[in-house]
Amino acid sequence: MLGNFMYYNPTKLYFGEDSLKYLKEELKNYGKNVVLIYGGGSIKKIGLYDDVINILKECGKNIIEDGGVMSNPTSDKLREGAKIARDANADLLLAVGGGSVIDYAKGVSVSAYCDTDPWVKYYLNMENPSNKLIPVASILTMVGTGSEMNGGSVITDNASKLKIGHVFGAEVYPKFTILNPLYTYSVPQYQMVAGIFDIMSHIMEQYFSGFDDNTSDYLMEGLMRSLIHSSRIAVKNPKDYEARSNIMWISTWALNTLVGKGKSQDWEVHMIGQSMGGVTNATHGMTLSSVSIPYYKLIMDKGLKQFVKFAKNVWNVEKKSDKETALEGLKCLEEWMRELGVSLSCKELGANPDNFDDIVKGTFLLSDGYMTLTKEDVYKILEDSYKYE
Repeated sequence: MLGNFMYYNPTKLYFGEDSLKYLKEELKNYGKNVVLIYGGGSIKKIGLYDDVINILKECGKNIIEDGGVMSNPTSDKLREGAKIARDANADLLLAVGGGSVIDYAKGVSVSAYCDTDPWVKYYLNMENPSNKLIPVASILTMVGTGSEMNGGSVITDNASKLKIGHVFGAEVYPKFTILNPLYTYSVPQYQMVAGIFDIMSHIMEQYFSGFDDNTSDYLMEGLMRSLIHSSRIAVKNPKDYEARSNIMWISTWALNTLVGKGKSQDWEVHMIGQSMGGVTNATHGMTLSSVSIPYYKLIMDKGLKQFVKFAKNVWNVEKKSDKETALEGLKCLEEWMRELGVSLSCKELGANPDNFDDIVKGTFLLSDGYMTLTKEDVYKILEDSYKYE
């Protein structure tokens, strides 16, 4: 493995059907004022809201609610949430929901005592927090983002049509996360498969970088094989506990920084996908799926050795030449994506030539992958995605 690195992850995980029982014990470590953060109300339908409220009351907490977090949390909502948390003198932000809810809670954590506009400070200027932070904890109900065990927070500004992620330090990671696969059963199929592809994209964007014999690659190949296997079961039977529990666990390890160690990491697919999301408000995992095949075909020759490994070790395919093998691996990836039912064309998501310029303008161009894209390259990827059938 190349490079020098430090690995530390402070998030404590409780996994399994009985994991909620540990919430009461964890709450002893925090003060009385708890802001309960959630989305559109699905946690009420599955009974989780009542369960959490009852535990908070049993622990003598003052409960302040911050609901209505949208799937792409906005800068306006962030400012609103920062005021709620500050006015409540919050001791803990308890995020109950999917990645967007947890992302938003991290944003509130750094923004509540920020003396300037948090969107500008943390997302446009990418500054690190120097003000007081509020601890975050999470109960996960939808998998995909890995936000339950990392410092990432993605916020959308509707005025500028920009969607930007900031990866904060370990002090912003959730202090603890409760992972019960049963809570994910109520997620609609569309959102489930979007989350599955988000997981795959997280792994691939770390995997497709570097050429050394890296232990992280072996870990990622195993995670990808497991994800492919379990996803095929979950698509046919969304209430297969074994499959859904595996997917939840893979999601957490795909983006808790472990498998990226010793890797330069790419992330250009996420940059394009996030920009598309800022313009169209489309589901995150679907924006990634819609540009992945055109992107990887574009960079394949530059990273041919790694694409050959991907084909052989993840899809068990090999052809006469390296290029044929690499292309067969991408063909297998595409066939699996069609099995899932994710978007292969950005046309389905509301992206079209009229807004390509905005998407290109909002795309950050990174230099850690096999090639650094130009704005023209991004436009070409969008064009190829738009034509995809």
